[in-house]
Amino acid sequence: MDTLARRLGPELMSARPSESDERAAGAPHVVIVGAGFGGLEATKALARAPVRVTLIDRVNHHCFQPLLYQVATGTLSPADIAWPVRSIFSRQRNAEILMAEVTGVDTHARAVVLMEGRHVAYDYLIIATGATHSYFGHDEWSPVAPGLKRIEDATGIRRRLLLAFERAELEDDEAERRRLMTFIVVGGGPTGVEMAGAIADMSRLTLARDFRRIDPRNSRIVLVEAGSRVLAAFPETLSAYAQRALESMGVEVWTTAPVVELDTRGASTAQGNRIEAATVIWAAGVTASPAAAWISAAVDRAGRIRVEPDLSVPGHPEIFAIGDTALALGPGGRPAPGLAPAAKQMGRYVGRLIAARVQSRTEPAGFRYRDFGDLATIGRKRAVVSFGRLRLTGFIAWAFWSAAHIFFLIGVRNRVVVALTWIWEYLTLQRGARLILRASAE
Repeated sequence: MDTLARRLGPELMSARPSESDERAAGAPHVVIVGAGFGGLEATKALARAPVRVTLIDRVNHHCFQPLLYQVATGTLSPADIAWPVRSIFSRQRNAEILMAEVTGVDTHARAVVLMEGRHVAYDYLIIATGATHSYFGHDEWSPVAPGLKRIEDATGIRRRLLLAFERAELEDDEAERRRLMTFIVVGGGPTGVEMAGAIADMSRLTLARDFRRIDPRNSRIVLVEAGSRVLAAFPETLSAYAQRALESMGVEVWTTAPVVELDTRGASTAQGNRIEAATVIWAAGVTASPAAAWISAAVDRAGRIRVEPDLSVPGHPEIFAIGDTALALGPGGRPAPGLAPAAKQMGRYVGRLIAARVQSRTEPAGFRYRDFGDLATIGRKRAVVSFGRLRLTGFIAWAFWSAAHIFFLIGVRNRVVVALTWIWEYLTLQRGARLILRASAE
């Protein structure tokens, strides 16, 4: 009997109510809004703390945003880069998941307000609601030039890209055919560079033999950047390499060319240049979610909440903002970047801080972002890596980029599937996720 108990120990322990379950009613309640990188890390960091955790998100999955552009260009399917949140935390006994949309926060009552009218009380609140597209005062451009932040955005862009070729195949007018086969990417940051390179690979390699009346290799891809160079956050040598690599792939790179007009027929720049195009993709800027308005917090120009060194909101030591929602200043006043590693570090830090606070332990010092470098891929076999003094370009940088992204995916299944998919595409030039979905299904 004792032997059997020892063998079944883990199962018995998981089935038997834990001490934390028995004390749950009196444990401090931590509410986390947003199941992005920061929200997940904060929840994980509280796994062993004597608290109750409620993670709220309006969708039931976590999306690995750095690979959304590969869904948009047909390399990966949505299921390859997204995971059900409930599955991620199915074994974390102190975590509850709610699929709901938050519409406000009652700071006096210390409660989060849901769209359904329900109030969720909190002792500590972590706001990790991320960012959305910024059209710099031209929100009317949104239907014309979709951005890339959600699975729905990626499948919608994929639909636009593939439909453009299908409609060009049917078109008899040569001018209209050229417009259909012209693609504009606005914004020369990592997302814009990766998207432009992926469209070039898709049109010149994947689709090259699929059509009879058109030649996808004749597509025109224009990357429009308002600044003086692409990948402005990278060293100039890597920025110059990226532009040369894009141009060698047939991408036109326009720098110092802010867009001043967008419509269903194309785009115009400040220099008076006009590009006739059926498909425009927005990768030029982001703005923080409207969470700051929920708590009447001070924000910067991008809508990020100005936080204290411990990432708490001034005047509300029980409320924390992390990830793209927060303006976290480091040494010299430089803000932490809006990248997944920064959001994960912030989430982990706040989780540990709350755990220390509720157990009356020494709290960690103020948050300090550890920069692990920047990476961006530029289509097939090309990428740039900046890590401290290390600079990589070309195939070795692409291999480094691939390994890093596979490592940070959640779950063995997704890592294996993505790795095999990339190997298959590399060897065959084929992309399997090229279904055109109806708009209502997105």
